[in-house]
Amino acid sequence: MTPTIVPAGGHAPVAAAAAAGIAAAACSTGLGALSRMSPRLRRVNYRGRTVSLRGGVGVAAGAVVAGSLAAGPFDGGSVRASARRALAAVTAAAAAGAAGLVDDLDDGAHDGDTPAKGLRGHLAALRRGHLTTGVLKVAVIGGGALVAGGFITATRRYDGVIRASADAATSAVVIASWANLHNLLDLRPGRALKAAILTCAPLLADRRPIASTSRVLAAGALGTAAAALPADLGENTMLGDTGANSLGALVGTALAVHPSAALRAAAAITGTGLVVASERVSFTRVIEGNRVLSAIDRLGRSAP
Repeated sequence: MTPTIVPAGGHAPVAAAAAAGIAAAACSTGLGALSRMSPRLRRVNYRGRTVSLRGGVGVAAGAVVAGSLAAGPFDGGSVRASARRALAAVTAAAAAGAAGLVDDLDDGAHDGDTPAKGLRGHLAALRRGHLTTGVLKVAVIGGGALVAGGFITATRRYDGVIRASADAATSAVVIASWANLHNLLDLRPGRALKAAILTCAPLLADRRPIASTSRVLAAGALGTAAAALPADLGENTMLGDTGANSLGALVGTALAVHPSAALRAAAAITGTGLVVASERVSFTRVIEGNRVLSAIDRLGRSAP
């Protein structure tokens, strides 16, 4: 049977956004009672308010659903290629979400006497003999990104092994770095969600059939972020590592499957550069010191 091809201007992105948003909202709502009973699903935010991590679990669910919707042959390609791209997105989002959930539930219990912050902090804890969940998270997210990068490269044609390996490595770096970047941004209500929206919205403008998978994943990320944004801005829920890492991995996959090699390279450099810079520079300080970034950051928040 010949698969039905959804044209570049078809309804697939809208369906992906709606389905991912519904999944995120339903999962978050369903966990409401559990989060009220379990202290492990609650955190104190930057203002000292107790908020629920159920929003992050909902976002992770939405990200996985969004990834699965990339399986349709939207760009006219083979069903096998579409399935590989969907498997890449699901693998990346699920691995990042699972690793983030372990880190959230552990809440620094394995950090040792000094709480581990940032990559350097977790590596320092490892040198002291403490295998933190942060180190585990890096390994799981990195492994998921490598597998996802391999699936994505398998859908492209390369003359030699070196070029194919370089493409797979680039995709893995994009996915892993953007997953980490969104987690680093999740220090204020709505910040990581807004970053996902601002990154993915331009991807919808590319109407070429060859970019349809990227557009579907971007739309799924937008739907997920939009569903979580009101509760996150209202400080009723927060993403935590679970939601921020999973959503960031989905955003990274949307960038990694884009047909433009230049865009993929720019995404890898930008994501990696910002993650490295975070070890020395406070994102919050930079954002609050810039009038435009500060206005975007504060938009919709219930308090400064």
